[in-house]
Amino acid sequence: MKLIVRDSPPRSVWALEQAGIHPLLAQLYAARGVQTPLELDDALARLLPPSSMKGAVEAARLLADAICQDKKLCIVADYDCDGATACATAIRGLRLLGARFVDYIVPDRVQDGYGLTAPISERVKASGADVLITVDNGIASFEGVATARALGLQVLVTDHHLPAMRGSQIELPEADVIVNPNQPGCGFESKSIAGVGVMFYVLLALRAELRQRGVFDAQSQPKLDTLLPLVALGTVADVVKLDTNNRRLVAQGLKRVRALMLPAGLAALFVAAAREAKTATTFDFGFALGPRINAAGRLSDMTLGIECLLTDDPNRALELAKTLDAINRERRVIEGSMREQALAVAESLFEDAHDAPPAICVFDAEFHEGVVGIVASRIKDKFHRPTFVFASSGATGHGHELKGSGRSIPGFHLRDALDLVAKRHPGVLLRFGGHAMAAGCTIAEEHFEAFEQGLNDVAKEWLDAATLTRRLDTDGALKPEYRRPDLVDTLHHEVWGQGFAAPTFSEELDVVSQRLVGEKHLSLKLKHCGQPVDGIWFSHTEPLPARVKLAFRLDVDSWRGERRVRFLIEAAEL
Repeated sequence: MKLIVRDSPPRSVWALEQAGIHPLLAQLYAARGVQTPLELDDALARLLPPSSMKGAVEAARLLADAICQDKKLCIVADYDCDGATACATAIRGLRLLGARFVDYIVPDRVQDGYGLTAPISERVKASGADVLITVDNGIASFEGVATARALGLQVLVTDHHLPAMRGSQIELPEADVIVNPNQPGCGFESKSIAGVGVMFYVLLALRAELRQRGVFDAQSQPKLDTLLPLVALGTVADVVKLDTNNRRLVAQGLKRVRALMLPAGLAALFVAAAREAKTATTFDFGFALGPRINAAGRLSDMTLGIECLLTDDPNRALELAKTLDAINRERRVIEGSMREQALAVAESLFEDAHDAPPAICVFDAEFHEGVVGIVASRIKDKFHRPTFVFASSGATGHGHELKGSGRSIPGFHLRDALDLVAKRHPGVLLRFGGHAMAAGCTIAEEHFEAFEQGLNDVAKEWLDAATLTRRLDTDGALKPEYRRPDLVDTLHHEVWGQGFAAPTFSEELDVVSQRLVGEKHLSLKLKHCGQPVDGIWFSHTEPLPARVKLAFRLDVDSWRGERRVRFLIEAAEL
């Protein structure tokens, strides 16, 4: 592991400090590309305008017409947290804006697969809907959109995924309206906005359209900021880059959660996860609430997650949250077993981690397709290689197919790699899609080795020694005067996440003593600038030398009423 200290441009640090920002925060922000205090202004008025998102105005007109004509609307959701929050945001928002008939369908991960398919379009039509609205999917659903239009449905696609490529050309489905910042010709600056964020922007545009039509004025218009806790949760849980606009959305959502202005379902999820909404952080969204909603889509029915986010009955919300918590516990058990199996398979492919192939592909007939993505992420973290984990499809009539989920490392665009494999090996990839760091695909079981070879060939060409060297960007040494519980609280209060990493410091420390706790965690007594401090390295058992360069995050531990700073060890440069 190579620990790299981020550069903090002095001019940016100075500008932030002059605006009254704490010197430590000024250093951290500058190291993450923030140049002016304006970028830290999270006011709603600073959000990018809805009119700058291609298709938003047209979508608003379509929906306004539908609402005025009492048409029936049906949301086609996705089965992850982004899709669930986008669905709940759409339904709550459309009802706030006057829609009387709004329903939803969420595909089953096993039987339906991903996105808007022809059978789902047929189900939407059979439900009596007039307008089909996708959230967090649809940009590559050519057959599903065509079927819906042929059945007489109006189709609005809202998505944030990359469009499909046919040859060297981008191809879009023939929907009535498409809203996606990643479609050609869209000037919306926040290309990394989540699916729930796209839907929120459509609602902002719809409100403006209805206001223009005189349905309500600026004083009587519905307040859509009540949806921001859902937007924040979906944005963090989908691990999209927290650029300036996304940070504003998340910050605004967190403010409302901390003020306990949140839907009953979110409040219940905080209870089920044993977290405090009053002190909510992005960590709670990403590692406590998000996984509980995701678990429903992985092992059961995402309807449970969506209903939890839709209900206004606290008792019903708590019941659903407890069910989601139980499913998540089951997911952990399955994942743990699969992870051990997958690691054993991966390790059998090579003798040493340094000898790992440029890309890792693992399949076992006993794997559960609902957690292959999580397991791929764990293997990727262990070996620092692009990784795909496959499971047999449980869909009726598709038992010969394998469903794979992949996770990548910086410098290797996974979806582009799949596109190249598809071009070089026609017929191997039945379906694929995704992003740079995460993607999914379906292949015939007989083509597993061909896929594995094809992906490794691309990885050999694209990956060099620098990319394959595990590295961790840090914020350098921590001044001893900053090792204070109140300052740690301040850091935790900020918005951190993908592309705007939480503070991680690094420096040489003396290891006074060390011991294993719980048989898998290393408890440490350290000396930092000559002063004692506790540390812990979770899921690490190898002993450390007496003096070592460590990367660590800051946490506060309470003992007999005293709050003390402790170091959460992330890595060691040995």
